[in-house]
Amino acid sequence: MTVWDDLVGQDRVRDQLAAAARDADAQVTAVSAGEPVSDASKMTHAWLFTGPPGSGRSTAARAFAAALQCVSPDRALGGQPGCGFCDGCHTSLVGTHADVQIVRTDLLSIGVKETRDLVRRAQLSPAVGRWQVIVLEDADRLTEGAGNVLLKAVEEPAPRTVWLLCAPSLEDVLPTIRSRCRHLTLRTPPVEAVADVLIRRDGIPPETALAAARATQGHIGRARRLATDDRARARRAAVLKVPLRVEDVGGCLKAAQELVDTAGEDAKQLAEEVDVKETEDLKAALGGQAGGRMPRGTAGAMKELEDRQKRRKTRTQRDSLDLALTELTGFYRDVLTLQLGSRLELANEEVRDAVDRIARGSSPEATLRRIEAVLACREALDRNVAPLLAVEAMTMALRAG
Repeated sequence: MTVWDDLVGQDRVRDQLAAAARDADAQVTAVSAGEPVSDASKMTHAWLFTGPPGSGRSTAARAFAAALQCVSPDRALGGQPGCGFCDGCHTSLVGTHADVQIVRTDLLSIGVKETRDLVRRAQLSPAVGRWQVIVLEDADRLTEGAGNVLLKAVEEPAPRTVWLLCAPSLEDVLPTIRSRCRHLTLRTPPVEAVADVLIRRDGIPPETALAAARATQGHIGRARRLATDDRARARRAAVLKVPLRVEDVGGCLKAAQELVDTAGEDAKQLAEEVDVKETEDLKAALGGQAGGRMPRGTAGAMKELEDRQKRRKTRTQRDSLDLALTELTGFYRDVLTLQLGSRLELANEEVRDAVDRIARGSSPEATLRRIEAVLACREALDRNVAPLLAVEAMTMALRAG
């Protein structure tokens, strides 16, 4: 199993990264031997991975990071970097390699302070590996100030430092940063390829795997969760009933409230799982006693943790709502498929009766307006409109058609 095996349906990107990894390996070997480095190298110091959610942006970045750190002895015999078995590959993939920093955030944004810490790390020489690699999985969440801090590091990188940035699209990254990166675009993986991964790697029954892959339209992470999590399936089933519940104003308001409440429950569940442990760990680190008072001078640290947990709860709620809106969009996409007589396979085959009922009771123009209402709700949430207000406006628009 090589590091590229989890990169589903991205043959072109895989080939480009594999070629760059070979050149990077040759470059380090040449420098170590005091030999000149080829000017035709496919390796560069900054990469930008873009693609729709679920396409595997972070998977590609992690695989590339592992290939850059590969120390397999087979390389000297003509083998390709990225064996997947050596210490360099394994520790890079699981996130424990000393020279691979994987950055993701569960907050709404990445600020200047965190970015400055990354930039300082990027100036260091590799401690044990062949490269110093920074994987920024949420480059689209950099604030403008944080982006400007990062720009300097990308413009003038250390000799053996590589930045791997991930974002949904080019427009989500500052123009000054993306112009200094090599850009790789990932596509949505085919449904069959995602199902094959779920069957082969996760042991999910074929019918369940195919249904989950079809329902999520090729989103690998969501497909895995849908196939393995009963709660995720129940939440999705509730969302897909919304189009049938907006026949009157009362139904619209009730459906909106339930969508927001469900998102709040997701955020609450995460808080119960994570916040308590984080708080207890910090108290112990600051010298607090179980059930006792905290030492003087620690209130600021505790307040900072509380603020972070509050911001994470907000993001979790928004992410849950966004997923529900994505599923609603998929439902109306199926409605439009039937209305236009397309031969495309339905994503929501399990609720075909509901899709058919809505399709027969409305026009393609009304369906398009409903899809636009869902998209407008997502944009409103991005602008920090109160969730309940945004979702109520959407459900009323769904009723109007």
